[in-house]
Amino acid sequence: MGRAISLFVVLMVFWLVLSGKYHLSHGTDRYLTACGVASCLFVTWYSKRHGLLDEEGHPVHLTVRGWRYIPWLFWQIVLSNWDVMKRVWNPKRPISPCMVRVPYTTKTDLGTVIYANSITLTPGTVTVNVDTEKKEFLVHCLTEGAGEDLKKGGMDQAVRKLEGTA
Repeated sequence: MGRAISLFVVLMVFWLVLSGKYHLSHGTDRYLTACGVASCLFVTWYSKRHGLLDEEGHPVHLTVRGWRYIPWLFWQIVLSNWDVMKRVWNPKRPISPCMVRVPYTTKTDLGTVIYANSITLTPGTVTVNVDTEKKEFLVHCLTEGAGEDLKKGGMDQAVRKLEGTA
């Protein structure tokens, strides 16, 4: 029931931000707000009825740890952007594209997806394939140094902290 309430609140906040309807003084505002509440209730009911409110569908258990992970990931994106920008604007800095196999130690499917997407969000690296049997990603890197940094496991450790297994 907690996930359903959480989903309804998230949907309502999202609807309020997008609609801008914060006053119920006019008839149209009341009607539109009633439609917004009804749609959020319907989506919440539908999600609950069809089993979509699991740990992967609505991962509220990651909320607290996510507040530490998101700024960390943002900083990694900034650093990678800076590196890619320097390489693009300075022809003396080498670009050595390569494919690297990066092992991962996440325990959940959600953690693995977050890790793979975090690699892809970071400029200069793209997760190309996930091998669940060998527990490794195939990653295209703009430089060999980026591949070596991934192999050190800093991002893997950060994702494991996010999923609560580190």
